[in-house]
Amino acid sequence: MSYFFVTTLQVFFCVALLCGLLWSRGPCPAVRPLVWSSLGGLAAGLLCGLFFHGSQPAQLLLVCAEVLVSLLFLLSFWWVPHRVRYLLQGVLVLGAARHWGLDPNLGGLTSTHVLNTDLLLNLTSLVLAFAVLSLAAVLCGMLVSRLRWLYWPLTLVVMVLIWLPLSGNVLLLLMKLQVVPLLKPLLSFVARVTNNAELYNWAGAGVLLLLAVCWLPALSRRFRAVRLQQDPIAHRLARAQRRNAIRLLLTTIACAAVVVAGQLWWNLVASQPPQLSQAQPVTLASDGMVHLPVAQLRDGKLHRFVWVADDGKAVRFFIINRYPDKLRFGVVFDACLLCGDQGYVMEGNQVICVACGVHIFIPSIGKAGGCNPVPIDNWRNDEKELTIPRDALAAGVNYFSTVMTISVTDPVDKTTLTNTSAEYKYSWGGKTWFFASEANYNRFRSAPEQFAPGLAKEE
Repeated sequence: MSYFFVTTLQVFFCVALLCGLLWSRGPCPAVRPLVWSSLGGLAAGLLCGLFFHGSQPAQLLLVCAEVLVSLLFLLSFWWVPHRVRYLLQGVLVLGAARHWGLDPNLGGLTSTHVLNTDLLLNLTSLVLAFAVLSLAAVLCGMLVSRLRWLYWPLTLVVMVLIWLPLSGNVLLLLMKLQVVPLLKPLLSFVARVTNNAELYNWAGAGVLLLLAVCWLPALSRRFRAVRLQQDPIAHRLARAQRRNAIRLLLTTIACAAVVVAGQLWWNLVASQPPQLSQAQPVTLASDGMVHLPVAQLRDGKLHRFVWVADDGKAVRFFIINRYPDKLRFGVVFDACLLCGDQGYVMEGNQVICVACGVHIFIPSIGKAGGCNPVPIDNWRNDEKELTIPRDALAAGVNYFSTVMTISVTDPVDKTTLTNTSAEYKYSWGGKTWFFASEANYNRFRSAPEQFAPGLAKEE
């Protein structure tokens, strides 16, 4: 939900402020034509972004046309008939909606073709975002109409914010078409103006707060007017004006606060990947197996464990009881053949792949295929304990990349060292051996049975 709220604000915020500036000079717009021009531009731009991509020259022409239209729009501020302003607003919304439609994540509104909770939440976030944008446009128009000296400075600031990503897109397309050389400063500029979408939320909130600060002197005059008025009717009128001025100030600050809070929530919380629960370390018993009590595992929660192989590789696995009314365990590595070893988390009663966000059907855990976690073989359980043999865990070593630092012993001269500092290692007899020197390594390779008697060579 947070993603669609924040990204919708990022795309449309500057356009909303510009629309407020457009209507700050002259009579207030009629609601019906204003709504229809905005909805028409939104629908047309969204369809264009979703279904028209075209070749790189076509994209370049389209972006250049957007820059030209914005320039003409700026020049038209000197004299624009009232009816033409509805068309200009529709054009502004169309341009922003086209870029919005290019976002591939819009397809993530829902993962199914039916009405579900995710779809309702995401649609609600879009409605809230457009409500905040509409409020920001109205507040900007109201304040600038009362602070006329802010009109041109604010207009130029907002236009620069709109031109920055457009100029980055133009440069990028020109470099792709080999019209402009591929230079590091140009690439750096393109990266800065096209990959910092959150800047536009911060800038938009900053504009609203600036307007609120500039409104403070006018608010102070309203307070003085109330104190100076002696006539009862004039006094009540001054109090009403002061109350309206206070409401305008507080609403502007509240709108900016909502934008800031939404962006901060996305940056610090919602955009962060799920954190894996702490894995409980396990070791092999004397029989070469891991023994886990069933009473600890039967609650239907995801229980994560880690076993450190003799080479230091951390092998994570988890166990979950797949059914609430009977013991049917899923015993799997905390890794996926498709997504790697980023692991799985449990949110509520759902198990989710951290890498791709796929929700795993819990009764299917333990079966191979798709984004299911890799199953562990040859485990057993009874009513008291669940056991996993060493060989079954060792089969998952290649699924993981984390290496723990452990103490190891050179089998030749019994030197103690760590696995991560040893330059020489050798796999033999189902175990990885580490050596303090190349000479020890060569001696072991030539006659491993001499230093590790009783172990058979791996096939």
